[in-house]
Amino acid sequence: MTDKFKNIKKDFPIFARYPKLVYLDTTATAQKPKCVIDALDEFYTTCNANVHRGIYKLSEIATEAYEKSRKVVAGFIGAKSKKEIIFTRNTTESINIVARSFLPKIIRSNQGTVLISSMEHHSNIIPWQIMKKQLNFNLQVIKLTPEYELDMDDLEAKLKKYNVKLIAITHISNVLGTINPVEKIASLAKKHNCYVLVDGAQAVGHIKIDVSKLGVDFYTFSGHKMMGPLGIGVLWAKEKLLEKMDPFLGGGEMINTVSWQSFTPADIPYKFEAGTPNAAGAYALGKACQYLEKILPYIKEHEENIMKYFIENIFKIKDLTVYGPPLNKKIGIFSFSIDNLHAHDISYILDEQNIAVRAGHHCAMPLHKKIIKKPSTVRASFYIYNTLEDIDKLIKGLQKAVKILK
Repeated sequence: MTDKFKNIKKDFPIFARYPKLVYLDTTATAQKPKCVIDALDEFYTTCNANVHRGIYKLSEIATEAYEKSRKVVAGFIGAKSKKEIIFTRNTTESINIVARSFLPKIIRSNQGTVLISSMEHHSNIIPWQIMKKQLNFNLQVIKLTPEYELDMDDLEAKLKKYNVKLIAITHISNVLGTINPVEKIASLAKKHNCYVLVDGAQAVGHIKIDVSKLGVDFYTFSGHKMMGPLGIGVLWAKEKLLEKMDPFLGGGEMINTVSWQSFTPADIPYKFEAGTPNAAGAYALGKACQYLEKILPYIKEHEENIMKYFIENIFKIKDLTVYGPPLNKKIGIFSFSIDNLHAHDISYILDEQNIAVRAGHHCAMPLHKKIIKKPSTVRASFYIYNTLEDIDKLIKGLQKAVKILK
């Protein structure tokens, strides 16, 4: 760990509560700094009221806090306007909004193709499969190279072969850690007059995101993977596209007028935020963005040091295979298997040693079945609060697991 972050665990109360915890599952959810936890308490203690509903002072204070966070999030990802920020529950909901509210605007039965990649999370597979049943479009999958990178030649070939209307791609794989060349993908998409949606769940909080420079049309992410609370997510989209899209859900707040027979939707972003929002979560997400803003320039260097140490030492474990691209093409997400040992058994033994990793197909079953060719893997993921000592403990834990299981 670099000197700058040797004491950073003190910012995260979970490590004071569990001092022996080696937390290697940030890909599933990041731990929360005290400023984010305090923000939730602050909202409920000082301004708990329904936003946009009342003209009394407490509601106005709550509304101001909610909308201030929208502005903070917009600035954090380089959005041109806070109108482009839709608060959702998570990345999954954000993608579903685009699938249901935007896709029918651009695709007709048997007259278009949606492209996804072989490394997608189920959240960026199933929404398109659901809509395929309704719209009967062509769903194609971009291949990977033997190095577990996106096959750009295959992408270009499919753009030429099919009438592609939308590319839905992950920015960073939650299994392989692969960083996809989103700017290049967006540039190719423009040449073929198609739109680009990015699942940024694993990218925001690890690398600097500027949606204005990426050239994409939609960018989605979850608060809980970037040190924010559970249950709050974001859909960013270009303002002109949001204007054209129909509301995703109907109910309170997302309307201007209602009669017995019809309604007129509210202006953006509110027409996509039906019902009472997670205002406290949005407020705390803003605090997470502010916390990350201070340390984001250093996270890459810190992760690179951890990754290098991991690769230098992990092959002390015999019969171990790591799946993913070279270190300069990824972030600190490593999925691996050990011959003849089940991932769940390994994870169980590691847990007995206070080491938290993920075991399974990581919501990427097609990737495991078709490419990794394993039903499950063990995944260790690293973040700013991890240390080289955590890697040492992981390796010792794996050695113990091998001794017990073989």
